[in-house]
Amino acid sequence: MILSELKSLLAEHSTRQFHISLPDGDAVPVCFHVTEVGRTQKTFLDCGGTRRDTVTCQLQVWVVPDVGHRLETGKMAAILRKAKTLLPDESVPVEIEYEDRIISQYTISRHEVTGEAVVLYLTHKHTECLAPELCGLPPIGGNRCLGPQGCC
Repeated sequence: MILSELKSLLAEHSTRQFHISLPDGDAVPVCFHVTEVGRTQKTFLDCGGTRRDTVTCQLQVWVVPDVGHRLETGKMAAILRKAKTLLPDESVPVEIEYEDRIISQYTISRHEVTGEAVVLYLTHKHTECLAPELCGLPPIGGNRCLGPQGCC
């Protein structure tokens, strides 16, 4: 999901609760806070030597024992409006950073609007070779072993 889609979704359903579902189906406790809205830029060389740049909007989610706290979509939209100068390009993907024993970053795979909430469904981020033709890797298929023969 890109930032403009998230902002539109929140604005369209501004009176609902804001919930997050983890890849394993567990929910982030509803007393979470969004403690950071960040613009994360990564400049790197892939394994084929090509320079690449990525920019994302990263939302850091933190759970605190504040059982009276519930983040509504309208408040989340207001938080994102405050970050406008930091994130003028709304075509960037949104990622969620959440700690449950370890800090993990997730992408948003889909959303659902229920009678009471907007729910974001998260999925794991994955690594991949960005230059498979230079590394001599076969096309990705059903077999996940992509390295030299005998590696798996």
